[in-house]
Amino acid sequence: MDIKVTRQPKSANELVIEVPVNELKPYLDRAAEKISQEQKIPGFRPGKVPYDVLKQRVGEMTIWQEAAEIAISHTFWQAVQAKKLETIGPPKIAIQKLAPNNPLVYKATVALLPEVKLADYKKLKVKRREVKVKDEEVTKTLKDLRKMHARETLVDRTIGQGDKAVIDLTLSQDKVPLENGKAKNFSITVGQDRLIPGFSKNLVGLKKDETKKFQLKFPEKHFDKKLAGKLIDFEVKVNSVYEVSLPEMNDKLAQSLGSFKTLEDLQAQIRKNLEDQAKMKEDQRFELEILEKLIQTSNFEEIPDVLLENEKEKMLMELEASITGQNLKFEDYLSHIKKTKEELKKEFTPKAEKRVKTALAIRQIAQQENIKIDDKTVNQEIEKSLETYKDKPDVQKKVRSEAYQNYLRNVLATRKVIEYLKKQI
Repeated sequence: MDIKVTRQPKSANELVIEVPVNELKPYLDRAAEKISQEQKIPGFRPGKVPYDVLKQRVGEMTIWQEAAEIAISHTFWQAVQAKKLETIGPPKIAIQKLAPNNPLVYKATVALLPEVKLADYKKLKVKRREVKVKDEEVTKTLKDLRKMHARETLVDRTIGQGDKAVIDLTLSQDKVPLENGKAKNFSITVGQDRLIPGFSKNLVGLKKDETKKFQLKFPEKHFDKKLAGKLIDFEVKVNSVYEVSLPEMNDKLAQSLGSFKTLEDLQAQIRKNLEDQAKMKEDQRFELEILEKLIQTSNFEEIPDVLLENEKEKMLMELEASITGQNLKFEDYLSHIKKTKEELKKEFTPKAEKRVKTALAIRQIAQQENIKIDDKTVNQEIEKSLETYKDKPDVQKKVRSEAYQNYLRNVLATRKVIEYLKKQI
């Protein structure tokens, strides 16, 4: 078999493969057997028709065409292995020469893993930031805990500062009701305006069953672009009023929140929790900066379209899983942002390219440093997953699949490479 390789743009290779006549005989025999299984020829059992009889019946070219398909499926991968090519996705095949008693010549165009010239990653400089938790953060968390354990008492009086009101709400603009602009039994605490500054102060002085109309301008940077910076008409009806009583900030509060004896014990645990969260967040930032500098200082061949498309598809699936995980419909989300899946995937392109480059760099470091994940480690992780989903046979089936095991091995290898880089830097 003769193989000629020509480099193409975007990390592709064009292989012209010639299979001589003497190497085609096994494929012709298999093709003849396959056709004779499908053709009913009087006097012969399926699969037992002599070659010359079959040639007269269906035509020699039919046998050669079938043989070419079988030969290509085998010889292409032989050629890839012979030339030590790392291919991505299926090849595009174009037969250039196919005639009885002549060599088979075909062209295969296939994407390859792009070549990466890594920076000297052992000399990368990334600085860790000191993790500090301010007293104000501890105090804020303690206040939030206190609010979570507030007592609400239904009252028959006007709304005051700090009260919780349950209201019906209608929004309109120029006397035209807004789409999705109605809310029933909407709860709001006076003085806590998270979305629209100044909203709750308009409720002060109202009682149960009273209504009020007023106008407010939405913030310029509001998440809903249709409302951002617009003057909107509000109409509210008060359904109920609750007085909110906060517990005292003392040892009794600490004791009600767990195995704490004093308020100081609770504050110490809060500080530790905040420090742990801050350290984890800093560790994530540190990792991202390492990977960012690694791909910025390394050189990559042009990324093949197939790799980018696969990564964008993966990102789209991740987003859809995130949306549906919140009990929302992905179609409703697309409708809300007024974008199609294809438009989203187009927006993903820069990030997808960065993710692909990161994966390529990590893969090459794993090869250079001989970082591998053994079967024992993979099996241990699979056992953990099986235990987690012991009541979900469908999930367990996926966990046991070869595809999931390969995915898990890749995830574990990536984590091992990142830990290696963190020790080097």
